[in-house]
Amino acid sequence: MKKKTQWILGSALVAAFIGGCATVPSDADLDKLTEQIARASFSDKNIISADKVLNADETNRLCSVADMSGKPLDDATAKRLEATNLKSIKWPSDGKFLGDWKQGEKIAQSGAGATWNDKAVGVNGGNCYNCHQISKQEISFGTIGPSLYNYGKLRGVSDPASAAAQPVVEYTWGKIWNARAYNACSQMPRAGHNGFLTEQQIKNVMALLLDPKSPVNQ
Repeated sequence: MKKKTQWILGSALVAAFIGGCATVPSDADLDKLTEQIARASFSDKNIISADKVLNADETNRLCSVADMSGKPLDDATAKRLEATNLKSIKWPSDGKFLGDWKQGEKIAQSGAGATWNDKAVGVNGGNCYNCHQISKQEISFGTIGPSLYNYGKLRGVSDPASAAAQPVVEYTWGKIWNARAYNACSQMPRAGHNGFLTEQQIKNVMALLLDPKSPVNQ
């Protein structure tokens, strides 16, 4: 039944283009038809629901439109979205920003979790090395994001006990929790906002980046 529905919707889209000489479909009509095709193509599976995939929040929706059109968001819209995302950040419940950098390294190395085949009881990884260089020892890393090697050292974080008093620490937490608070259409996953990482996991990643004893800062 699902494949039949997809075929019917797809045929309707083709027919709309073929019949374009007589009636050119409007952008609104095409958007509506595309949404129908998408909804017919997705189904709930394990921890991923079609509703969650298709009902994007305003930030994702506007950034997707901007990406597809090749036109960046105007400054006013970008600032408004950033302000909304900034308000969504949940700061450490106990006021402590740094955890265990050794655990943070494991999280950064792991790309497990949050896929169609995963179950809710699983523990997600951060998959940080997929986009960033982090420690000097790791030679396999992505370059989509900037290098984070010497992240804390370059920013003058030398004492974990007083880290909370330094603005860069709060910024780093916010960036990991919801990167779109600082760049409306950032490609960085909103790890805390979307529930990919727990508060404790984020603390551990924070320690990996900022603790002077971490290999990142050696």
